[in-house]
Amino acid sequence: MSDPIVRLDVFQVRTANIPKAILLMGTQRRVLRKNPDIKFWKLLGTGSGKTFTSRDADLHHWAVLTVWDQEIGAENFGDSVAIGSWEKIQNEHCYLIMSALSARGTWAKAKPFGDPVPAKWAGTTAALTRAAIKPKFWREFWRSVPPVSADLNQTPGLITSLGIGEAPVGLQGTFSIWRDNESITQFASKQAPHQAVIKRTHETGWYSEELFARFKVIKSHGSFNGIDLSS
Repeated sequence: MSDPIVRLDVFQVRTANIPKAILLMGTQRRVLRKNPDIKFWKLLGTGSGKTFTSRDADLHHWAVLTVWDQEIGAENFGDSVAIGSWEKIQNEHCYLIMSALSARGTWAKAKPFGDPVPAKWAGTTAALTRAAIKPKFWREFWRSVPPVSADLNQTPGLITSLGIGEAPVGLQGTFSIWRDNESITQFASKQAPHQAVIKRTHETGWYSEELFARFKVIKSHGSFNGIDLSS
């Protein structure tokens, strides 16, 4: 069986269309649930990822994550009613089609990206971290985020990043795009703020669920915050 194919669409909407975007976040659940070819999906709000509190919320950007058995299904999703609804209100749209290079942990008690055998990859790479934070650790977690966020955005090789979330608090994550896999490794293994958070995570058990994944970017198209991601 082939590895799952992951598609992430990110839409920017004008201020006047924010109410329509919020409405789509509710109505599209049924649309995505009824598509038998989608193996896993999440409708996501976004933010700056600087603090992972409600202060970060970016009501102008919204994301749709879908997982497929085949690349053709992910490609054809661009012509679907679901994406068409977002296209009607967007003024900037990008999407990435990816396959996992590595994945550890679960999301909503599932392993949406399979159990890939870590492989070498020298091209454009994406990373996704997602965690369900135990309420009693929210404050401590939030205090730890700013140094890591500042360090992330100064790391060589980073193309862009955004915070993602299924809820305003408690269910948080980061999606980032990098020039190559080695750039992520440098950040993950050698940057002091990130290493400090990993150490505190092991010590305190902040998360009730966590997922860390890296992806080979098969295709990217469009722009995010004015950055051309087309390949």
